[in-house]
Amino acid sequence: MVKKAIIPAAGYGTRSLPVTKVIPKEMFPIGAKPAIQYIVEEAFASGIEELLMIVSRAKNLIVDYFDRSLELEAFLERQNKAHLLKDEFVPPGRLYYTRQPYARGLGDAIRLGKSFVGSEPFAVLLPDDIVLHDGVPAIRQLIEHYERCGKSVVGLNRVKPEELHKYGVIRGKPLADGTYRIDDMVEKPKADPPSDLAVIGRYVFTPAIFSHLEALPSSGEEEIQLTEAIRRLAAKEGCEGKIVAGARFDIGTSDGYMALLSAVWKEK
Repeated sequence: MVKKAIIPAAGYGTRSLPVTKVIPKEMFPIGAKPAIQYIVEEAFASGIEELLMIVSRAKNLIVDYFDRSLELEAFLERQNKAHLLKDEFVPPGRLYYTRQPYARGLGDAIRLGKSFVGSEPFAVLLPDDIVLHDGVPAIRQLIEHYERCGKSVVGLNRVKPEELHKYGVIRGKPLADGTYRIDDMVEKPKADPPSDLAVIGRYVFTPAIFSHLEALPSSGEEEIQLTEAIRRLAAKEGCEGKIVAGARFDIGTSDGYMALLSAVWKEK
């Protein structure tokens, strides 16, 4: 069973500048709650019991949001307004934090969770991608597939050809029910993408991914690319992809963020 998950939330949010100079993109409001709450809720609703969030020194707002504010609680109590906190989100499982001291990419952020994960399979949820669903949460769909196949699983989404240059794109063999054997993966293909299947920010990995992350060459300045580690994992141990059911929104783009706001508003 997959009981642990990592949420990498240490990036600079360069796609959303200039607002991310002062507000982490994970704290962008979607309705009455920030984007990161959607991700944390999805994880715990999918059976995750322990969650490690990778943050940076500029992301203290995220840590504060999931903490109690005793001063605020005392103030509201004195003002007979304690009811204003009735909808405050309290994580139902254990939530831990660690800092990524240098911005060395997604692969490096995940690598920081090695001791947290230990010898267990684990999930990864990227805050840029929010998936609205009618039934099974996105990461739960991948966990269920992992429990059937026993291999690492990558979330997939069909993307228009003109948008494929923004994402990692797989080359693979169809298996069944929207699943694929991953044979290769190209990060942000500039031309001739291998398919229309783009990787979205949901993964379930076996601990073997760490050996491939650690084997990647690094000068100390360049980023550790998760895509390359997945390519090596697929070649050695096998890796599968699954199309995720639900409406996926990339809130790292203005269009994606505005589309999500519109979708949430319509739901209400």
